[in-house]
Amino acid sequence: MVGRRHHLAGREGKVSRERAGRGWASAARPSIMAGAEGKAGGRRGWRGAEARASLTAFVLGGSVAAVPLLLSAPPPALLSGPGFQGRAALALHVTGVNTALLLAWGRAPGGMYQIAIRACFLGFAFGCGLLLSFGQSSWKHFGWYMCSLSLFHYLEYLVTSVNNPRSLSLDSFLINHSFEYNVAAISSWVEFTVEKIICPEMKQVTWLSSAGLLMVVFGDCLRKAAMLTAGSNFNHIVQNEKSETHTLVTRGVYGWFRHPSYVGWFYWSIGTQNGTFSTEK
Repeated sequence: MVGRRHHLAGREGKVSRERAGRGWASAARPSIMAGAEGKAGGRRGWRGAEARASLTAFVLGGSVAAVPLLLSAPPPALLSGPGFQGRAALALHVTGVNTALLLAWGRAPGGMYQIAIRACFLGFAFGCGLLLSFGQSSWKHFGWYMCSLSLFHYLEYLVTSVNNPRSLSLDSFLINHSFEYNVAAISSWVEFTVEKIICPEMKQVTWLSSAGLLMVVFGDCLRKAAMLTAGSNFNHIVQNEKSETHTLVTRGVYGWFRHPSYVGWFYWSIGTQNGTFSTEK
């Protein structure tokens, strides 16, 4: 009987220790989950910082559009034929913006400066496009194109940072999209310049450029609506395997188009070539 009592006592002690162990594990599990949630929250906050940095840098670059106001000069004069004062103003603007970027994000971790410098470059291109667009220069339609192109690439990064921050990277700007894309873009710029020099009247068809601009706006809005609707299901890298987090999206623009992001990009591309690079035949 004594041995049996000792045996039962031993089993009870073992059960008590196991229960205590499970209790410790149960108590530790919320701490682990809280740590994971905190880490995820920190990641979301970090991505938010990247979005804010890119937006600030884009606005800084785009502020070049305000330089003619300080010089009391016509907007296109700053680009097409600036005098010494205009060149000095542009140089001071570029130097000041780069200095601001270095002071703000030069030593920031996570490649923040690389993000800022790309966003600032796109903002600068957008600002120069505005200068051409609102002036009486013969390059007015090319200014529309500059605004469309720079805004497209920047919004690809900004929407991704808000919509699917886990996939966010420098490639989200799509500046280095592909070799073929860069060749096509540069070829169109060269074609436009040559045709404008040889036959300048070919590039002054306002109604065709206006139609192209409407296609650009429609296409880009459709693509960004698709990105926002798809949420984390959207990725710039084509996926060949279904992830556990992927869900079938049928609402919003996906109820009207099977691939709205591709459709939007298609019309955006056609609009930039048929409208902004207008040619009357």
